[in-house]
Amino acid sequence: MKKIGIGITAFVLFTGCTKEKLSDRLLAEPDKNEQLAAKNALKINKGKNTIRERFSPPEGYEWIEEKADSFGHFIEHFKLKPYGSEILRYDGVPITTQHLHEAVFDIDTGDKDLQQCADAAIRMRAEYLYKAKRFNEIQFHFTSGDLLSWNDYKNGVRAFVNGNSVSFRKTAAVDDSYQSFRNYLDLIFNYAGTISLNKETKPVTKNSDLKTGDILITPGSPGHIVFISGVCENKDGKRLFLLSEGFTPAQSVHVLSNPFNPYTTPWYDLDTNAPETRTARYFFKPTNFRSF
Repeated sequence: MKKIGIGITAFVLFTGCTKEKLSDRLLAEPDKNEQLAAKNALKINKGKNTIRERFSPPEGYEWIEEKADSFGHFIEHFKLKPYGSEILRYDGVPITTQHLHEAVFDIDTGDKDLQQCADAAIRMRAEYLYKAKRFNEIQFHFTSGDLLSWNDYKNGVRAFVNGNSVSFRKTAAVDDSYQSFRNYLDLIFNYAGTISLNKETKPVTKNSDLKTGDILITPGSPGHIVFISGVCENKDGKRLFLLSEGFTPAQSVHVLSNPFNPYTTPWYDLDTNAPETRTARYFFKPTNFRSF
């Protein structure tokens, strides 16, 4: 659970990701045979440093092209850490479960327990908009429903909590530096979560509409989010997907393996109409895909 101000605890209580080993939605440890099959079946270009270059689609499939200025293109070409990199917590300590990911994004986690599951999706979206200089679109709701934009924050507006209400006042000097942007995101991470992100995204109800950058989300407590980080397709129009996530405690953003199908891992077969979607570290029930 994120550390929060006392007055705002009530409405942020339900925003965090599920805790490891505390939920029946978490995946049990796979047996050694499953891990061996996955190791032998992976088609990974270990020397490459982007999702698009590192992960070859299964035989008969090809990458779907993303427009150069799209959110999907940004994710698929985001720099990865060297192959085999461990997932690290915000304090630099490796997490205990290191066999369920296939890549780690080369992006900081911060030094506080803030950038968890919903926050990882928020971080990627915000970084994309920041790089594209689409500053007017960088805005996120707190779980309370209050909205704070980057434009307001960089102009000195800060959030103040009184009981269960939030107010905003200009109390700081103008600062549009990247460090100020990271401070803004840490504030968003503290007060936003699965519930707020679910409300400010749009439902995706058709498989053919799923694209890189869309999220699969369970809002609430426990709640969780993964985001699509690659899409491939065969000649019959059948699509497979890569999935990525952050987690609790705050840790490296990473690409998930697929322990349910060691012969196509890390690619997933997704269905917007499925009653349940199982991912490497969390079971989503019901299936709820959404788009920014």
